[in-house]
Amino acid sequence: MLFLFKKKSKPKNSDLPVHIGIILDGNGRWAKRRGLPRTAGHSAGAENFRTIANYCRDIGIKYLTVYAFSTENWKRSEEEIYAIWELLRKYLKESIQKMVRDRVKISIMGDIGAIPEDIQELIDETDRLSETFEGIQLNICLNYGGRDEILKAAKEVAADCLAGKIQPEEITDDYFEAKLYSAGVPDPDLIIRPSGELRISNFLLWQSAYSEFYFTKTLWPDFSTKELDSAIADYQKRDRRFGGVKD
Repeated sequence: MLFLFKKKSKPKNSDLPVHIGIILDGNGRWAKRRGLPRTAGHSAGAENFRTIANYCRDIGIKYLTVYAFSTENWKRSEEEIYAIWELLRKYLKESIQKMVRDRVKISIMGDIGAIPEDIQELIDETDRLSETFEGIQLNICLNYGGRDEILKAAKEVAADCLAGKIQPEEITDDYFEAKLYSAGVPDPDLIIRPSGELRISNFLLWQSAYSEFYFTKTLWPDFSTKELDSAIADYQKRDRRFGGVKD
């Protein structure tokens, strides 16, 4: 999965979301409809991620966060999980070759301690190489769950209280957010869910408090740049009040 960025015409409206989140859903159903193994769907989905990531960078999106493997996905077959790890290995190795040239920052969000050690080493290398880059930031949620993330942060805040670093009444949103995997990343403006499902599935629970949502029946491997344009256009029509009232 190489980053090969090509020039494309940008959407006419310059009011782009700064941060887009996408739940990569529908790979298995895409494969099943074609009489293929589920692993083929993940391969197709991975290729489409490259296409969408390239396009987001080209039109000026600053952050793209994708839900690649959840804490619940361990319930799947060993064959499917193995295929996902193989795709991730391939993706990270190819990205390391290209990210310096393209100034792409890649960040893994999630509990990486449970994934294969060699992939952890690749993640460490991508973090080291891209920590100073200022191009698009691609956040890949891996072994990630929104509840797990909030619980982890709460435990760290509790430990700080016990250590006397802060008093409970002094805890603020900013203090808590600094303990999340997404620390330093702005909340998503737009979250896209392909495949026809109408739920958030434990994705960015804290961060999505005021995100706009876009649902489509298109399965992820078929989600095109044209449909991404449609999602952005729909987002740009929204009246975002963040709990307030406009005059």
